[in-house]
Amino acid sequence: MLRGSKVGLRARHEDDIPVLQADLYDDPVTHSRAQGSPWRPTMPGSKYSAVTVDDGAVSTAAFSVVDLGTEALVGTASLWGIDTHSRSAHLGVGILSSARGKGYGTDTVAVLCHYGFVVRGLHRLQIETLADNTAVLAMAENNGFVREGVMRSSAWVLGEFLDEALYGLLAEEWKPALPRS
Repeated sequence: MLRGSKVGLRARHEDDIPVLQADLYDDPVTHSRAQGSPWRPTMPGSKYSAVTVDDGAVSTAAFSVVDLGTEALVGTASLWGIDTHSRSAHLGVGILSSARGKGYGTDTVAVLCHYGFVVRGLHRLQIETLADNTAVLAMAENNGFVREGVMRSSAWVLGEFLDEALYGLLAEEWKPALPRS
């Protein structure tokens, strides 16, 4: 397990899937604002669920996020689009609705940075999010990510085009908050 100050990132467990599916993906609005694809229903236990992990995927590292004190599941985290040639990846974080506003997201991004820069030896990490997603914007900025631009009308979300903000962080700019294990 990778540890931050509040959260641990661990492998996805089978019993995490129904909780994550119900809270983060079964609601069309939540899913549509968080994902770059339209919502579609999936059957419970489906191998096509967005929260099912493909352990053979080399371009994605997916984690479940747990509270370090209670070991309760609080969300998901991933590095995706891992490019081993250019040494870059994208970050994704999903915090359960009951766990939002408690600092889990910011700490999750910090642990993902440690994983990307230290464990994987990446040079660049980036976050793309809807430009009005203040929670993710704060997670990025609190971890030293630099706003690199706005992709105008780049996301089709529930019947309208929305802007996305692009944030990047280079390995030499990263300032780890705590040593991690």
